[in-house]
Amino acid sequence: MATSSKAKKKTVRLASGRKRARQDVLLNAANTSLRSRFRTVVKNVQKAVVAGDKAAAAAVFKSAQSVMDSVAEKGIFHKNKSARLKSRLSAKVKALALAA
Repeated sequence: MATSSKAKKKTVRLASGRKRARQDVLLNAANTSLRSRFRTVVKNVQKAVVAGDKAAAAAVFKSAQSVMDSVAEKGIFHKNKSARLKSRLSAKVKALALAA
């Protein structure tokens, strides 16, 4: 008996369960999108810091903060994780400004 990488899901019998399954598909897509957006803004700040452009890094970091806060507020990532990343990115941006 060969098992595939994805386990086959059973069909739900109850109407409420079918509705829950439909909602889960949409919620999963929304959460995936927000998670991706969070990671993208973090990478954008890191790229700006590596490039050495202090003005761009500060601007990108400022816009990234609101995205990180909103994602953490929705519970996609833990609030402490968001705060930790913001702190580290802020330190990198400040170090870049002081180095110049």
